[in-house]
Amino acid sequence: MAERDLAPAAPPADAAMRGQTPAAARVARPRNSGIDCLRGFAILLVVVHHLALPFRLPLRPSLLGEWLPKRLLNAVSFNGYEAVFIFFVISGFLIATRILERHGDLRSVSLRQFYTARARRILPLLFLTLAVLSGFALAGIEGFGPGKDSQQTLAGLLASALTFTFNWYEGRTGWAPAAWDVLWSLSIEEVFYLGFPLLCLLLPRRVLIAALAVWALALIPLRDMVPASNEVWWEKAYLPGMAAIAWGVLTALLAQRWRPAQRDARAIALFGGFCILLVIGWGDLVHKHLFKSGLYLLCVGACTMLLAFHAHPPAPRRGLRWLARMGELSYELYLSHMFVVLAVVAGYRALLGATQTWTFTIYLPAVAICFALATALARFTARWDQPRHRRHLHTA
Repeated sequence: MAERDLAPAAPPADAAMRGQTPAAARVARPRNSGIDCLRGFAILLVVVHHLALPFRLPLRPSLLGEWLPKRLLNAVSFNGYEAVFIFFVISGFLIATRILERHGDLRSVSLRQFYTARARRILPLLFLTLAVLSGFALAGIEGFGPGKDSQQTLAGLLASALTFTFNWYEGRTGWAPAAWDVLWSLSIEEVFYLGFPLLCLLLPRRVLIAALAVWALALIPLRDMVPASNEVWWEKAYLPGMAAIAWGVLTALLAQRWRPAQRDARAIALFGGFCILLVIGWGDLVHKHLFKSGLYLLCVGACTMLLAFHAHPPAPRRGLRWLARMGELSYELYLSHMFVVLAVVAGYRALLGATQTWTFTIYLPAVAICFALATALARFTARWDQPRHRRHLHTA
């Protein structure tokens, strides 16, 4: 989610075929519209999911529920968790691609450069978000502070968010306040990226690839190791999320060495899209008849689409520019959208009370407000991101 600026186009064909990374292959490139659209699709699922929860503004009881199939409404409403795993895969792909384009090999990563880039990208908006969350919590606004019977404290929420242990803190103390809860996935990503460059430097290439492959394939077993009785930790444990990131890293390594022909890339992208839509639309059947393999299919789908888009970036399409822009703003949208969600839910209830007939009318305005807020935040935090003359590059 935090790789807004890295959506790389394919390097020049001669460099890619030789597995080299000359300076010419690292020049500025246009954004990769395909990768941005995939991220935009994922963040849209997250925003809609948080609006559509049964205790907020669900779609099925609305007038829209009388006209659209139940399966379609469920697919739109209840795939936020799956969308986060798509983000994990994209994140691993983009970070590894960035290292490969800068240095040619994961073993040549510069720790200082890597950690500085992560800090510039992550911390300014995180600090701002935590400051606003804390202010709202101290003001007693519902959804922003621990309840009276909660085991959590504002100090505990802040400390866990700043140390990237938020998901672990939730696992011990229960669900966090609604506006804070999104921070769990950031903890998984950043803990992975604290250790990943060290593994790149310490492990031989083959050992590193083997370790990543085992980790990626162990996604479901790692998840099953967590007691299902602890619902929070079962959803938000470190290792399964990191396994999805490992899928993305492996795909970046493959993309460095293999560039499918355009016709093959198109077929690969269609296959990837089919896998993702199968999980999102028919996840219950996948779980029942395909050995609970939904998260594997999701990772495979995201990886194949990334591989195809990287090899042959699709031309930007006018009708999808809004979705690609949402992908560019995915980090800002992810951290800020709950402010909008909670506000529009409160506004709807103030006007219409408990009736759910018109909930569907809220979604487009809510997404538009989220988009506007994320755009403003991106402009505000840009001063701490990459230097001005490089902000058009797709850097991590």
